[in-house]
Amino acid sequence: MKLEAFRKAGHWPTLLAAFLYFDVSFMAWVSLGPLMIYIAKGMQLSVEDKLSLVAIPVLGGAFLRVPLGLLADAIGSKKTGILAQGIVMFAVSLVTVFGLTSSAAVVLFGMILGLAGASFAVALPQAGRWYPPEYQGLVMGIAGAGNMGVVLDTLFAPWIAETYGWQAVYVVLLALMAVVLAIYIFAAKDAPVPKSTIGLGDYGRLLADSDSRWFMFFYFITFGGFVGLASALPLYFTTHYHATGVAAGLVVAFIVAFGSGFRPVGGYIADRMGGVKTLSFLFAAVSACYFAIGFLPEGPAPAKGIAGWSLMQLPPIAFVAVGLFSIGVLCLGMGNGAVFQLLPQRFRREIGAMTGLVGAFGGLGGFFLAKTLAFSKGATGGFTAGFTFFGCLALLGLFGLFIVKTRWRTTWGAVSGARI
Repeated sequence: MKLEAFRKAGHWPTLLAAFLYFDVSFMAWVSLGPLMIYIAKGMQLSVEDKLSLVAIPVLGGAFLRVPLGLLADAIGSKKTGILAQGIVMFAVSLVTVFGLTSSAAVVLFGMILGLAGASFAVALPQAGRWYPPEYQGLVMGIAGAGNMGVVLDTLFAPWIAETYGWQAVYVVLLALMAVVLAIYIFAAKDAPVPKSTIGLGDYGRLLADSDSRWFMFFYFITFGGFVGLASALPLYFTTHYHATGVAAGLVVAFIVAFGSGFRPVGGYIADRMGGVKTLSFLFAAVSACYFAIGFLPEGPAPAKGIAGWSLMQLPPIAFVAVGLFSIGVLCLGMGNGAVFQLLPQRFRREIGAMTGLVGAFGGLGGFFLAKTLAFSKGATGGFTAGFTFFGCLALLGLFGLFIVKTRWRTTWGAVSGARI
């Protein structure tokens, strides 16, 4: 692929603006994960309760993606993006002033942060509509790589929280959101393509299509795994390996960077090899990582009076976990890109609606993963059952690809103009 040809094929300012918009929105969406140990001080919450609370924004994002997709179809992606960003910024500004003093307040704030997660239904179709089929995997990968906002969250939020207080994290986030909103208003444009308004009846029709349900299931595994781990891993490392908040943030930032950075690579490889073949390999690798992680032993606790292990004090088994999580999250991130290489080939005219539906199920997957880990910890005292369950789910995804690949390649794939 020639870079000049790609640049001329669409509208790169919109692609850049969509990436930045999704990036800062993702930062807001998953911000509770690395901050929960600081926010929850004095609330007397168990580990299971904390994991449940960090899953609330993920659930909110899942439910709000379809309404936001409907609104984008009705008034345009750009207007929808500006409105959604404004609402989230207002909520963040209130938290910077008044804080969060109860679990109920955290739940309410988490649901509003879900609107930031729903930005997926705005940013990706807005960028994708500008580009032809042969570039969809790469374009969707670039726009979707905005999920690297979670890297910045986990890398800097714990240090800011320990140095200046956790509310200072939201002061910084609010400033970043304002800058990005200005760039988005100036640079982003809706593609000059015929507008097709999608109603609730159309969503029902899409849900009745077996292909749409397969895409939802595949994204439930890939994106759900990525965002669920991004939200839950800070608590996992502070609980299972007794890391400090800062040390947990550093290792999680390293892990999720793979998932964010390799999403465009997954889309690019899928453009060249075909999305089905790419996803098949990735599901197998993800399953193996989940199974291996599930049986890692807990690390030793520090002596009484020590808050937790610093990065250099973490036990060797913690770094084994970091390596396995890094491989698994890398594959999940690439899987996100591969799913969105296939989706526009099958549902190009309904890409806005399908992005909302598929994204919603991806968000549900993230909520389900975090809640499954919380249930596993509460019911068994460990995380083995939770990770084993998701390893089996990835194997089911691999089996599903085996079922659909021939039909996809010989029907809509044969006339799509792209490799399936």
